[in-house]
Amino acid sequence: MKVTEHIENAKGKTLFSFEIIPPQKGKSIQELYDNIDPLMEFNPPFIDVTTSREEYIYIDKGNGLLDKKLTRMRPGTLGICASIKHKYNVDTVPHLLCGGFTKEETEYVLVDCHYLGINNVMALRGDAMKDEQSFVPKAGGNHYAIDLVKQIKDLNSGQYLHEVIDTDNRADFCIGVAGYPEKHLESPSLQSDLKRLKEKVDAGADYVVTQMFFDNAKYFAFVEKAREMGITIPIIPGIKPIAVQRHLQVLPQIFRIDLPEDLIDAVDKCKNNAEIKQVGIEWAIQQSLELKAAGVPFLHYYSMGKSENIRQIASQVF
Repeated sequence: MKVTEHIENAKGKTLFSFEIIPPQKGKSIQELYDNIDPLMEFNPPFIDVTTSREEYIYIDKGNGLLDKKLTRMRPGTLGICASIKHKYNVDTVPHLLCGGFTKEETEYVLVDCHYLGINNVMALRGDAMKDEQSFVPKAGGNHYAIDLVKQIKDLNSGQYLHEVIDTDNRADFCIGVAGYPEKHLESPSLQSDLKRLKEKVDAGADYVVTQMFFDNAKYFAFVEKAREMGITIPIIPGIKPIAVQRHLQVLPQIFRIDLPEDLIDAVDKCKNNAEIKQVGIEWAIQQSLELKAAGVPFLHYYSMGKSENIRQIASQVF
């Protein structure tokens, strides 16, 4: 079922969903299952599965020489989606990236999704590689998320990269895109960022999931400005609980977000990460309750493959 259909069927009730990351190569999927199992009691209609960018590794060739190779440390997005769908009978949403993929490779993934009965996808540009100062698209790939949205919409209409196929078995993907309540880190302003979001919506996006934020006022203001601009599709808030001290530095640095002073003060008073984790849980509970009271369609949690803090939050909210 499409994410938008889940929202329609809920008739105003706030639903629970979360995002996971594939295990690194050589790791068992069982650890992922062990962290999904405790969250199934909250009846998530869908689970997002991220896709990793390629990265360079250096292989020692001896004599002081290194061989530079491209690899993906966390492959398996589509396989995990199919496995979760089969094991838990829940919809899955694979992330599709512009970065690191040609349009041909994207088309093959979409065809595989269609064969597997996966009809929701998240269309993202993706980040720059670790050794790149700015995003560089792969040769033959999509440059921006809007280009990826257009490719998916084309395929929905039977228009593949090299031919138009007249068939009764067309794909009908529901397309999610990202929204940034505090603007994308590369955008010159929030208004400019909202214009880019409106372009993705006009190109065919069906719903928005926001980047994490820690001040609900910023989400509400973002939604209001989006509506004023004519964006009418659902805007799902993304929530991530603070868990360790370094999140105070890492999250603002990586995602260009602000942390509320009350949250910073509460974390600074903690003696260890166990106390910080509890502060993060309590903050996310209050965020979630306020958002739920406002009637958001979903509360979408960035679990990073760990479930205990998400389970504690959800048990107080749902």
